[in-house]
Amino acid sequence: MSNSDLIRDLVVIVGEPNVVHKPEDLIVFEYDGSVDRAIPTVVVLPRTTEEVSGVVKAAGAHGVPVIARGAGTGLSGGAIAEHGGIVVALTRMTSILEIDEVNRLAVLEPGVVNIDLTAAASKYGLYYAPDPSSQKACTIGGNVAENSGGPHCLAYGVTTNHVLGMEVVLADGSVHWYGGKTREAPGYDLRGIMIGSEGTLGIVTKVVVRLLKAPEAVKTLLAMFKTVEDASSAVSGIIGAGIVPAAIEMMDAMCIRAAEASMNAGYPEEAGAVLLVEVDGLREEVEEEAEEIANVCRTYEPMEILTATSSEERERLWAARKGVIGALGWLAPNYYLVDGTVPRTKLMEVLREVEKVAEESELPIANLLHAGDGNLHPLILFDERKPGDTDRALEAGGKILEICLDAGGVLSGEHGIGLEKQEYMPLMFSQEDMDAMAQLKPAFGSEEIFNPGKIFPTGASHGARHPEGGFAKTAANAFV
Repeated sequence: MSNSDLIRDLVVIVGEPNVVHKPEDLIVFEYDGSVDRAIPTVVVLPRTTEEVSGVVKAAGAHGVPVIARGAGTGLSGGAIAEHGGIVVALTRMTSILEIDEVNRLAVLEPGVVNIDLTAAASKYGLYYAPDPSSQKACTIGGNVAENSGGPHCLAYGVTTNHVLGMEVVLADGSVHWYGGKTREAPGYDLRGIMIGSEGTLGIVTKVVVRLLKAPEAVKTLLAMFKTVEDASSAVSGIIGAGIVPAAIEMMDAMCIRAAEASMNAGYPEEAGAVLLVEVDGLREEVEEEAEEIANVCRTYEPMEILTATSSEERERLWAARKGVIGALGWLAPNYYLVDGTVPRTKLMEVLREVEKVAEESELPIANLLHAGDGNLHPLILFDERKPGDTDRALEAGGKILEICLDAGGVLSGEHGIGLEKQEYMPLMFSQEDMDAMAQLKPAFGSEEIFNPGKIFPTGASHGARHPEGGFAKTAANAFV
């Protein structure tokens, strides 16, 4: 059957205004926040679970793949239609169906923006804990697909720790519930399997999340150090003292310089690194922990320690942290972001190796870290217009991933595998491991209909897969 037959059938299911198929319109959906690009055959924007089910059934009848998509802020190429097919954009499924104040949970559709859920829950003195830096744009469905984290995952965990259940459309169009409104359910944890499966097993159409009571007090500290070594030592010192803050974030000198140029964040440009540390809880407890953290930091000779004394100051400090990738546009037009996690005790060792990679590649690398849990985000800055820059950036990214694995770390802390890291999977998993994981797709009946070519190695290298120009650009809405 032709594409026109497919489009006609999709129009019957979701209506003509909700089917995008003209080449000039499809360009908007060719990329996400990663380095990859590909044009889908058609994009549909369903509003109900029944419409999603109908689209999946039509895809099966026409033998075309289906790629679920949220806000497009993903950083591993998970929403890229590498093999064409139907992109199911879930951004019109935006209803918060229920907020249960007593049981502290919410039921919502996958297109709800992360921060909008917290805004709605705040009326009841509640909030949703996972807070990716893209939370002003990213959707809950995408968070579920990637098992997203965020600065506060150190104390509160990632998405899987806050999702109780979900409604899922499988490859035959059937609709199922995994988990529900209770903390525990008998049988296999199909909910847990679906979270972080990157859209390869099914499409999530409703989510039940647990909400937390807003803390009585919050205090945010900014500690500025002359060197990355001092800042890294302070991180280990804080955790070693038995303190688990809500968040410990680190930015190196290059990030500081970009943040100052873009946002006038108030960071001293002569600093080698800054730590943004936040504690929350009961007022007395927060005061004691904040003072103890400041005392630990003082043992590593900080240049200065500031404490936000108002919600406005706290928001300003966090705005600088969450906007730093966009700010890097002051330094270079393109970036290649690497996401790996290492033991906290290996942070300094790994950062030294990253510095060597920067010297060898002759490309600047800015380091942004969820330092509390060892999650690194080296950003390799380059200019795609310069011959050789693209290849050097890709090679440098691969070396950094290998460094993370050699240090006892993992390929991804929160961004997923997608297209970006699939060729490195054999460095972390044996063939037997991957064969076992691959059995999940036939078990769910998804085979190659859902998000084909993701997670597992396909034999395509970055150079073969990414055309010149297929890289993320630093911009005001870039997130990590």
